[in-house]
Amino acid sequence: MSVFSPAPAPSAAAPAAPTQVELLDFARRTAADADLIASLPLDPEGRTWVRLEGPGGSEAWLIGWPPGTGTGWHDHAESVGAFVTAAGELTEHALAARLPTDGWKTLELSDDVDRERRLPAGRGRSFGRHHVHEVLNESPDRHAVSVHAYYPPLPRIRRYSRAGQILRLEQVERPEDWQ
Repeated sequence: MSVFSPAPAPSAAAPAAPTQVELLDFARRTAADADLIASLPLDPEGRTWVRLEGPGGSEAWLIGWPPGTGTGWHDHAESVGAFVTAAGELTEHALAARLPTDGWKTLELSDDVDRERRLPAGRGRSFGRHHVHEVLNESPDRHAVSVHAYYPPLPRIRRYSRAGQILRLEQVERPEDWQ
């Protein structure tokens, strides 16, 4: 008696990691969803956020920014990312310099590394690994709302303080610290 065993079905290949362009496209589409944006509860004093389902296993967030709030200087470690302003306007201050990834506490920055972007509703940007920036809602009286996506899901966030051209690593946060 012979037993016939069909060949095992080919396993589905793991989906490709989303690119910065795909993350930005997702953030733009999501920021254009007026019902979703309106559903975010806004706090008059602190940022609010809701986790979203991002593309290809990415981590995504809908974030509300009260007037005068911001993130402080930080990076997203090994993750690439994108964000789009859905309502209001955000300002991004970023460093146009590749920083060492580990093994330092204090760096002196050169004079030409600062970049600023104003991102009104519908505008956004993507960024690569180890991108150091701060995001602010500088409005004195209007909330802002934005959509953010990161891949791989954030393994850590490094927080920095800045005094003039001196950047100092202050804290390393892990997912359990903000979820």
